[in-house]
Amino acid sequence: MTQITPQLPLTRCGIDMGKTGGRGDFEWVYNDQPHTSRRKEILAKYPEIKSLMGPDPQLKWVVSGMVLTQLLACYLVHNLSWKWIFFWAYAFGGCINHSLTLAIHDISHNVAFGNKLAKWNRWFAMWANLPIGLPYSASFKKYHVDHHRYLGGDQLDVDIPTDLEGWFFCTPARKVLWLFLQPLFYALRPLVVNPKPVSLLEIQNAVVQLTVDFIIFYLWGLKPIVYLIAGSILCMGLHPISGHFIAEHYMFLKGHETYSYYGSLNWITFNVGYHMEHHDFPSIPGSKLPQVKQIAAEYYDSLPQHTSWTRVLWDFVFDDSIGPYARIKREYKLRKQE
Repeated sequence: MTQITPQLPLTRCGIDMGKTGGRGDFEWVYNDQPHTSRRKEILAKYPEIKSLMGPDPQLKWVVSGMVLTQLLACYLVHNLSWKWIFFWAYAFGGCINHSLTLAIHDISHNVAFGNKLAKWNRWFAMWANLPIGLPYSASFKKYHVDHHRYLGGDQLDVDIPTDLEGWFFCTPARKVLWLFLQPLFYALRPLVVNPKPVSLLEIQNAVVQLTVDFIIFYLWGLKPIVYLIAGSILCMGLHPISGHFIAEHYMFLKGHETYSYYGSLNWITFNVGYHMEHHDFPSIPGSKLPQVKQIAAEYYDSLPQHTSWTRVLWDFVFDDSIGPYARIKREYKLRKQE
């Protein structure tokens, strides 16, 4: 299937600031997310898909190899000049760190050690977190549950941009800035949209992370720390791999809120591109999602899909009908209970 061509109605955006074009609000819908009903239908027709659920025995070894690679890189870069620190952070280390954030995404669904060893998954996510440089895994888990349960939920799904983001970042230049600052918005948006108490796991995550950061700093100085953190920020911002942030749920075709991508970048992103399949079956590891598509091909082949994350970023920036407002939102009867 070819790359999606945006087909959204245009409304004026930020008129008082001299901007034209773009959406003026989210796409509000009054039906349930499609993944629940499709999951039931597929499982009724293909019950063998249940055998794909459960832990991925290879995940812990792949992730550990990536973590150790980054720790070795900390030693290798500690004598480089600053320009090469930032070059390798963007070109190499950041790619690994971005991939590790997607490993943490997989681990948040308990696919490293299974549901019976949930705590092992939480601690292993902290191990995967180490090269990222900042504590991330425990907070991600806390909010990612809501993203699946209340997809597009107003004040529940913190993956949805705020009204301020939608109103302000709706010109090409400002959308580029928004993409560059995306890690900042992902970090701060939950505190504004759906604040939750700090958990013990988050405290443990911070203590473990800062302890390892201090050890790296003590052994090799500041440059390895900058290499790790700069790589994480740069490659989660304006970078080809970051196209998945936009590709997954931004409404490139009216009425469709989740999209898959089946290209080669899945090889280094734990198959996060198989996002339609992931939301249908979140307990299936990323490594097995291609099998879901193969078994239930008639459910996925006809759905809109992306063919390039780079093209996604290009369209997001230069198409007036796409921006932070291009998301489906819905009200859920179940409100925040915390």
